[in-house]
Amino acid sequence: MPVPQSRGLVSRSLLRENAYRAIRDAIVDGTLAPGERLNDTDLVNWLGVSRTPVREALTRLEHAGLVHTKPGRYTIVSPLDIRAARAAQSVTAAMHEVAVREALPNLSTAELDAMREANRRFADALRRNDVDAAIAADDDFHGVPVTASANQAVRTVLEQFTPVLRRVERLRFSSLGGRSSVAQHERIIALCEAGDVEGAVAATRANWQTLVPLLDTLDDDDAATDETGAGTPSRP
Repeated sequence: MPVPQSRGLVSRSLLRENAYRAIRDAIVDGTLAPGERLNDTDLVNWLGVSRTPVREALTRLEHAGLVHTKPGRYTIVSPLDIRAARAAQSVTAAMHEVAVREALPNLSTAELDAMREANRRFADALRRNDVDAAIAADDDFHGVPVTASANQAVRTVLEQFTPVLRRVERLRFSSLGGRSSVAQHERIIALCEAGDVEGAVAATRANWQTLVPLLDTLDDDDAATDETGAGTPSRP
């Protein structure tokens, strides 16, 4: 899908961060498709910013594995890299375990209620097959212990690796496979409320491990494509 034609999306106050987030989100939600060329002029017109924050955003996105740049030739949206997604899954799961472990001793009733509310919205979004709302609610659910942990290192690592994983999660939440996360979230909340640190950490680990079978499936699909040669994209 081409870069949207609307202009002035990014406010002037947080140009760099907002440009990064706008392009990142467009890649994660599929607005900007894998293999699509990203032209600086198109992005500048869309976001309503100068070329500098756009180039800085693309550099960050390349470090995150979401775009690929060949200097002087092209920048494209990276295809979904299963190896990178597996690495992101492992790192992301570990960071959420750390967040729960550090947050739980001081997790307040209000924070537990916020997790329940996020899970309610998550379940409702899944019932309506609203993938965007499901991902936003899931982010809110896991974001409560991340914020409560007050661990900036955890937040920084998650900021880098979660976008890669969200491309995979869009597939999971658009299928029946994502429905099991509602019950897993409820279990995490119950264990947190009971003050069971190790149980809550294990339940969090199990929740993030549900992505592994989907990654296995995608890996198998890639292997089949490599064997047949069908669907192999041409290099730009």
